[in-house]
Amino acid sequence: MCVNIPATSGMDAEDEIPVSTTEPSTLVGDSSTMVNAIGAINLQPVRPVAPLIVPTVILPPVVPAIAPRPAVPPPLAPLPVRPPVLRPPVAQNGEARASDSDSDLEEMGSDRGTADSAQEYEISAESKLARERQEKALQELLMKRRAAALAVPTNDMAVRARLRRLGEPITLFGEREMERRDRLRMLMARLDAEGQLEKLMKAHEDEEAAASAAPTEEEDIQYPFYTEGSKVLLDARIEIAKYSLVKSALRLHRARRKRDDPDEDVDAEVDWALKQAGSLALDCSEIGDDRPLFGCSLSHDGKMLATCSLSGIAKIWSMPQVQKVSTLKGHTERATDVVFSPTSNQLATASADKTAKLWNSEGSLLRTFEGHLDRLARIAFHPSGKYLGTASFDKTWRLWDVESGEELLLQEGHSRSVYGLSFHHDGSLVASCGLDALVRVWDLRTGRSILALEGHVKPVLGVSFSPNGYHLASGGEDNTCRIWDLRQRRSSYTIPAHSNLISQVKFEPQEGYFLATASYDMTAKVWSSRDFKPVKTLSGHEAKIMSLDVAGDGQFITTVSYDRTIKLWSSKNIEREEKMDID
Repeated sequence: MCVNIPATSGMDAEDEIPVSTTEPSTLVGDSSTMVNAIGAINLQPVRPVAPLIVPTVILPPVVPAIAPRPAVPPPLAPLPVRPPVLRPPVAQNGEARASDSDSDLEEMGSDRGTADSAQEYEISAESKLARERQEKALQELLMKRRAAALAVPTNDMAVRARLRRLGEPITLFGEREMERRDRLRMLMARLDAEGQLEKLMKAHEDEEAAASAAPTEEEDIQYPFYTEGSKVLLDARIEIAKYSLVKSALRLHRARRKRDDPDEDVDAEVDWALKQAGSLALDCSEIGDDRPLFGCSLSHDGKMLATCSLSGIAKIWSMPQVQKVSTLKGHTERATDVVFSPTSNQLATASADKTAKLWNSEGSLLRTFEGHLDRLARIAFHPSGKYLGTASFDKTWRLWDVESGEELLLQEGHSRSVYGLSFHHDGSLVASCGLDALVRVWDLRTGRSILALEGHVKPVLGVSFSPNGYHLASGGEDNTCRIWDLRQRRSSYTIPAHSNLISQVKFEPQEGYFLATASYDMTAKVWSSRDFKPVKTLSGHEAKIMSLDVAGDGQFITTVSYDRTIKLWSSKNIEREEKMDID
């Protein structure tokens, strides 16, 4: 059978070469047929032809059928299993581990076997912290469960007794009954967890023994809720009560008369007092000591001025010329305050040597009050003149008998140092302020703390009662002066008085028509007691003002400063100038 291969574009029709598809065996076997076939073929001279390179030709008409893709692919060879990073699998029961090559397995078999046995898990720091947190939380949970299962006394006295037997403080500062009971519960749970059951059971047995030993005695004995004072203190309280009742009755009678009497014009009086305060001007300036001055006080008649300084020396000056009269020497440390008696010309000084001293106007030492454990701050006389109050950095204030020098009362109540004191004009109350930013009002007749005024955010350094009987002013390191209404038991005014801390506050002592404040911003200011608006600013000191005082008639104010000077601010010179102008 012959098939003619079609000519390509590079070949002629006569160059076609017949190709025989006859089997070789057939050609050899039939020679006659082969001869006839050869004779039938038209022999032509053969041209020398170069080696024929037949390109691969795709026959368009004939397209081979494409085998359909099987629906399911043939299974692939399994991928080699990669060993885990931390601990590769160990061959068991003679099973060979999968590897990329048998030779590698044979070469590394022995080495990897020893490495696998020595290799361990490596835990990161984060995992350790997480595990520690989990264990801690679990321990806290177990501790709380153990604490909830314990029997804790509900009586506060029993809770205190058990804490004492366990060697723990019976109370912490500011701790309430439920907080104290919870503290005991957690303490008992901790002892139980640490295996100290013997200590816990011993405390319980001691409680039972104490309860069974004297059950009737506890019922019969009634302990007082207060600390019993001396007979002298009781007599002093009775005398203070009698004095305060008379004074308060007079004050209320005067207030009713001003309210009901048509001839009384309170607004006119207030306006006149504020006008006088608004006309205050610098009248005199005098150097008071070689060291900075710390306190000042005017006598009840306004004829003498007392000052004290960091040198420990107090001086008495005549007014209004500000001429030195006498010098008081006796303190071994710096003097912190000085105050005149409201009924006589006696005066008292306080010092950092933990003592207060009583002097007469001639400069003679009359008495020394000793007992405080730390340096003193401010002091104040009771309106009756018979008692002296001292504030100290030992967190207490004390009341002394002026005549005998005996300590009548040691009063605690502040969590930090007590800095200032002020007695009510009736003599029934006393206000204390301290570095705990708290103002406390105490009833001298009963000894109770009747008010705790919270509002300042920094230590309170000055406090003063108004003569009207119901206003209390306080100033401190938060640069504000607060006016407290004792009737409403809250702060009625907050005055942003100065740009620095307020060192002293004083009401005008006769009617309380204005309030004076001294500050570390080197100024003193006068405020109206009607609406507490500013009336006058007294500027002239070159350093911080440490203290001030107001005369009984409100005609002048004295200030002392760290610049060692005494300044007298008076309104009389203005009146004198006006009279001269009129003349």
